[in-house]
Amino acid sequence: MKPFLLCSFAFRRLTAVYTTPSARCFSKIYTKTGDKGTSSTFTGVRKPKDDAIFSALGSTDELSCLVGLAVEHCKDTHIHLEEPLQDQLQQIQCILQDVGSNVATPISSARDAHLKRVKFSDQNVKMLEAWIDEMTDQLPPLKNFILPSGGKTAASLHLARAVCRRAERDLTPLARDGEIELATFAFMNRLSDYLFTAARYAAVKEGRQEKIYRRIDSTESEEK
Repeated sequence: MKPFLLCSFAFRRLTAVYTTPSARCFSKIYTKTGDKGTSSTFTGVRKPKDDAIFSALGSTDELSCLVGLAVEHCKDTHIHLEEPLQDQLQQIQCILQDVGSNVATPISSARDAHLKRVKFSDQNVKMLEAWIDEMTDQLPPLKNFILPSGGKTAASLHLARAVCRRAERDLTPLARDGEIELATFAFMNRLSDYLFTAARYAAVKEGRQEKIYRRIDSTESEEK
């Protein structure tokens, strides 16, 4: 089983669990190794905590949290969104762990063993595209700009979509410098499209109305 990684700390511990069967628990969650403002990549290179790598990891982690929140809202709805949306979102959370593994393994300092372990499949991108197409077939045509709305599930997915865009921006310098696989970057780009479509899909399935953008006339605002 390939360990997942959102930060080097988590990877070291998960690696120990997978490579040492007898090591199943740890007495302390903290390591103190980052007390001086640096952290380590999977390849062993220590970098400042505000390095582009850790910014991208943080955004990816935040995105996974928001996707998890959307899953919980799916569970609370009276409409059965569990199939396929909930399963898809939970699968995406797992793939985001793979994204983190790839980001935390900068190609310039990676050995072949590192790269083999964190290889990111371009099939993940094709899977998102298939899911987007399936949901789009069940949605009314998009004729207006819509605001984040449509119920708690939809609104949480819109929020995840916005954070996904930020994560993609954080990944951009790493992709430009050849430090991550292009499939990883493509996945994040396609994921924002998926989350937007999923938000609309959730609103429709819950029978909620999406709010449409309209320009507020200045004279209208003054009269109010």
